[in-house]
Amino acid sequence: MKTIRRLILAVLVLGQLTCLCRAQVADQPEPVKKTLRFPGVVADLENRSVDIEAEVCLNAGLLEFIACTKNTKEHESIVVVHARPMHIHTALLAIGVKNGNPGMSRRVEGDPPRWEEVPPSGGKVSLSLVIEGIGGDPMEFPISDFIKHSDLGGDKQEDNIHRDDDDPGARAFPNTFLFAGSRLYEDEQGQSQYMADVSGDVISISTFGDEVLCLPGFQSQDNANLSWEINPEMLPKVGTKVILRLRPQKSVKDDRLPDGPNSPRDE
Repeated sequence: MKTIRRLILAVLVLGQLTCLCRAQVADQPEPVKKTLRFPGVVADLENRSVDIEAEVCLNAGLLEFIACTKNTKEHESIVVVHARPMHIHTALLAIGVKNGNPGMSRRVEGDPPRWEEVPPSGGKVSLSLVIEGIGGDPMEFPISDFIKHSDLGGDKQEDNIHRDDDDPGARAFPNTFLFAGSRLYEDEQGQSQYMADVSGDVISISTFGDEVLCLPGFQSQDNANLSWEINPEMLPKVGTKVILRLRPQKSVKDDRLPDGPNSPRDE
């Protein structure tokens, strides 16, 4: 009997200690996550990622953009973002990505003067979409899952596009863009303006010269030469809220995310 009583007493004491430990853990404040926030943008400073609130704005057609702002280029972009391009620029700087410049033409003085092409430059950034999957769990997919090569356009854009390493003949869209950083210009009142805030050009496939992020090299704006269109098998319906996630690329090779267990497309 004494042994049983001692065992019961030990169990009771252990239970009290467990409750006490749980209470102490509960009383401890949760570690503060280091973030930088703007309307529609969250920069995770520890994990070095930028999440941008967005929604799907197109389900079919040729593409010149991945992302644009509202009431600008929705007819040729996958998503519309709810954030100022300048804030996206600031968030990328905050996680350590260096901006460069968009592709552009520059006047060179001489006799006669001439124009030279300046290729785009900037830190490499991987793009993905985070979509609510079956059961409400978020699923992340590389942006290339939502884009396929089009037979409607031309092939000129392919000169600067990566091909799939497993199939050198395949036309694979890259997951990596350059942080070009748009440009500043002075308006008629002498005030500096961030060009992408005016144009709405956030992440471009074609070269416009004012985008925040772009593909390497020069990409045609000519509709006859557009090479990429939406992959309707993967993209959710228009109006679906998603997160556009940006991360610094860790290596020269595109980082592809593991395929999710379920397709994000709405049935």
